[in-house]
Amino acid sequence: MFSVPTELEAKMDEVITHYPVSKRSAVLPLLHLVQEHYRFISEEAVTWVAAKLGLEPIKVLEVVTFYPGFRQTAPGKYHIRVCRTLSCAMAGSYELMDAICKEAKIDRSHSDHHHPIAVSEDGKYSVEFAECLACCGFGPVCMVDDDFFEKVEPAKVGELLAKYS
Repeated sequence: MFSVPTELEAKMDEVITHYPVSKRSAVLPLLHLVQEHYRFISEEAVTWVAAKLGLEPIKVLEVVTFYPGFRQTAPGKYHIRVCRTLSCAMAGSYELMDAICKEAKIDRSHSDHHHPIAVSEDGKYSVEFAECLACCGFGPVCMVDDDFFEKVEPAKVGELLAKYS
């Protein structure tokens, strides 16, 4: 059964007060709090948030599935997002993804639109492509959790991952 710590629920209750006209408007900030705490949004979390806001679970799920920043599966301890939009792709983001997967021992062969995250066998790293990380002139770019990296050379991926050992 999904349970929310008292401190987290208190934060959520405070957030809800910012939306007196419609609690539905609080879906997005509550989902951000859930993902920040649990690192992903489970089916149980969707149901819990829906009940908290007096909504049908589908109304919460459609928000989770619409925004690519929300994860529906557990990431690794360190989650890596690699930009794949045009300027980064031209600068080598696909080669960067291959280098990260090789170094972190991640098999992306089962990744697709519905399951974009691939996790290393040891659970230490996970990776996914991201749409535009807003640094088009400095590609390829990636993020490890909330840390941003520009002009990442595939040959230096080992050094990058070593920062997260």
